[in-house]
Order: sequence, then structure tokens, then C-alpha cells
Amino acid sequence: MKFAKITFLIAGIYGLLALIPMFFLETQYGTDNPPAITHPEFYYGFIGVAVAFQIVFIIISRDPIRYRSLIGPSIVEKFSFVIAVALLVYAGRTTGQIVLGAAIDAVLGTLFTISWFKLEGRGTGDQ
Repeated sequence: MKFAKITFLIAGIYGLLALIPMFFLETQYGTDNPPAITHPEFYYGFIGVAVAFQIVFIIISRDPIRYRSLIGPSIVEKFSFVIAVALLVYAGRTTGQIVLGAAIDAVLGTLFTISWFKLEGRGTGDQ
């Protein structure tokens, strides 16, 4: 259980530190990665949902056995981004720093999966 607690706490804190500044960097992001953002509702919507999931990770870290049922969606959250970035790189539609972010999510998704299996049968969270 300690493995899951540490994994989810680190993931949640890292995610908040990486995502919250994005609320203030829309214009800079458009400058660094042209073209400028033309649908800010998607940009801010993505950040809001991603921040919410970081809070879920922190909640899971408090009692992984109790919240084991949230680990499955957390794995999907990580690997959906990894798969999307991999396909975009393969299609030649993205490069650079986003690949590093996807690599970090691949590691976290793998650690989440390990946590899922390590917690199997250890409590009443899924029963």
C-alpha cells in the first residue's frame, strides 16, 4: 500500500505543479507553439479536467485500498495521452516537449498499473 500512496501523491503534486501555471500561459503557449490558440474553451477545459484528476490522485494517495476503483480511470487518463501523442508523433503532427510529457505519463501509468495489481484483494475498496 505504501507504494501506491507514494506513487499517487507524487503524481498528483507533479501534475498540479505542471498544470496550474498553464492557466496563466495561454498567450505564451500560442507564441511558443504557433498558431495561437483559437478555441480557448478547449485549452482551459483540458487544464481544468487535468487539474481535477490530479486532485483525484491525491485523494487516492490518502487511502489507495479504499479508492482502488479510481485507479482504473487514472490508468486510462495516463495512457490515453500517451497513445494520442504516440500517434501524433507517428503521423508527423507533433514533436518536442510534449513527447517528454507523454513519457512521464507512460511511467506514471505503468506505476499506477503496478499499484492496481499490488492492491488486488487487499481490502474492501472494490468489493
